[in-house]
Amino acid sequence: MNYQYMRSPIGRLRLLSDGQCLTAIEFENRQLDRPGDTERGDPVLRLCAQQLDEYFAGKRRSFDIPLAAGGTAFQQRVWQALSDIPYGELRSYRDIAHALDNDKAVRAVGAANGRNPIPVIVPCHRVIGSDGSLTGFAGGIAVKRALLELEGAEL
Repeated sequence: MNYQYMRSPIGRLRLLSDGQCLTAIEFENRQLDRPGDTERGDPVLRLCAQQLDEYFAGKRRSFDIPLAAGGTAFQQRVWQALSDIPYGELRSYRDIAHALDNDKAVRAVGAANGRNPIPVIVPCHRVIGSDGSLTGFAGGIAVKRALLELEGAEL
């Protein structure tokens, strides 16, 4: 895997790609050392950093980056449902389970949401508790709040 770091308003991010697709974004508090990873930029990583910079500057609301997130078929379905949440809008875990036609999968949706390897671009930060509370987020609740405030979401 190739990776590069970028500075952002939410801390230093590590962007990872397989050379063709973005595979992960890691928050500073969650960066993992993996054998074979090489600090080397590539076109996908440069495109990702550019689009994230535009997002943080308030000039981008959606991303156009090839993605390759590894996960189970269920996780892939959840991550696709997350990608369908419009900029600045919120959904609950229950809403996502309902969108997947599986109202009993609320906890499984929460688990898949927590394993999203491409946060911000696959907007898991837009998912909140059914009671409106800001629940767990890999980057921390303060980062989640900052992303939602950037998007103008009603908290």
